[in-house]
Amino acid sequence: MRDDQPSGCTRRDAIGRTAALVGLPALLPWSHVSSVAAGTPAASAAPVAAPAAGAAWPRYEQAMVIDCLASPGPFNTTQPATPLSDAMVRNAAASGITGINLTVNGDDFPSTMRRIGTWERELNVHGDVLMRVRSVRDLAEAKRTKRLGIIYGFQGVQPIGSDLSTIATFAAFGVKIVQLTYNTRSLVGDGSLEPGNAGLSSFGREVVAELEKQKVLVDLSHCGQRTTADGIAVAKGPVSITHSGCAALADVPRNKRDVELKAMADKGGVIGIYLMPFLTPGRQPTLDDVVKHIEHAVNVCGEDHVGIGSDLSITPHDVTEEYKRDHRDFVARRQKAGIAAPGEDPNVYFFVPDLNTPRRLERIAEALASRRHPDARIEKIIGGNFVRLMRDVWGD
Repeated sequence: MRDDQPSGCTRRDAIGRTAALVGLPALLPWSHVSSVAAGTPAASAAPVAAPAAGAAWPRYEQAMVIDCLASPGPFNTTQPATPLSDAMVRNAAASGITGINLTVNGDDFPSTMRRIGTWERELNVHGDVLMRVRSVRDLAEAKRTKRLGIIYGFQGVQPIGSDLSTIATFAAFGVKIVQLTYNTRSLVGDGSLEPGNAGLSSFGREVVAELEKQKVLVDLSHCGQRTTADGIAVAKGPVSITHSGCAALADVPRNKRDVELKAMADKGGVIGIYLMPFLTPGRQPTLDDVVKHIEHAVNVCGEDHVGIGSDLSITPHDVTEEYKRDHRDFVARRQKAGIAAPGEDPNVYFFVPDLNTPRRLERIAEALASRRHPDARIEKIIGGNFVRLMRDVWGD
C-alpha cells in the first residue's frame, strides 16, 4: 500500500537506494554511519512567499512556527501520503509554518527506508516550498526562505527491531524524533492501550540511551503511563510529548495526566497539544476546547513547556461523501488492528472545524491573544518552545 520496493529487498539494498536520494554514501559502514549525519545539502530552488494579507496575529510572520506532528500530504486516512498534489503544496506554502515533525516510519526497516526515499523525492521535486531539517540552523533557513521545514520522525520503534545500531543509521538519514511506542506493546515498552501498563523494558532503556547519544529527541506521546514515567526518569536530558492532550480535562488513554506533564516539564521537555477528538471524546473539538487544553498545560507545566502538535494534514478537510467513507474505513481498519484508541469514532472527524485552514496555528495565536496572553508567551507556544527543545537535544 505504501510504496514499490521489491519483495526480498535486503537491508543493504534499502540503505543504498535511499542513500542515493539523501546524498549519503551508498554503502554506509555500520560503524561509521553517525559520522555522515550532516552530509545532505539543502534544496536550492527559489522559495515561495506565503501570503501576507489578513494576518490575524501581527507577529505570526516573524515567529518560528512549529507543528510537532503534521504532514503536507494526506494524514489519518486510507489515502497514500504521496505524491503531493498541487493543492497540498500550495497549502504548505501558505501555512506560515516553519517546521513540522513528519512521520516516516513503516512497520520494519525496509519499509521505513522506502518511505524516507519517497519523501526525499518529494523534497527534491518541491524544493521551492519544502526543505529537510536536520538542525535548528536548518529551521532558521526554512524561516528565512519561507519554506516548510520537514523533520523526519517515527511513531514507534518497529524499524529498529532489536538492533540498536539501526538508530545511528536512521539518524544518519535525518531522523530527529523517535516515539518510543505506539498504542500497544513493543520491545521497548507499553503503549497507552496496553492493559498491563508494564513500563519501559530493559531494552527500552538501552534505546533511550542510544537515542540521546545520537541526539535524537525522545517522544512519549502514545506511551502508557508507566512507560511515560520511566522514559522521563531514565532520560538524561529533556524529552517530548509531541502530540497529546490533558487527561485532567478529558480522561482517555491518549491524554497525559498532570503528574506526567509536570515531570516532563521539570526535565525541560515540551508537550504539543493536538487538534484531535481525544480533547473532547464523543465530538469534534472547537477552538475553545483547544485553548482550554493549552491553558491547562501552561498552568501545570509553565509557559516554557507547551506547544502544538496538531496530528493533522496541513491541507484542510473537505467533508464530502468520499471523505466520510474514507474516515469510516480508516477507523474500521484501526479498530480491526487493535490500535484504535478510545475517542476514535467513525462519525467524529479528525479535525477542529474552526481551525480547518492551513494557517491554523495563526488562529490559535489570535485566540490566545484575545484571552490576553502576552505575545512572548504566544510565540513560545506556537513554536519557540519546540525550537528551544530541539536546540537542547540536537545541539545546534
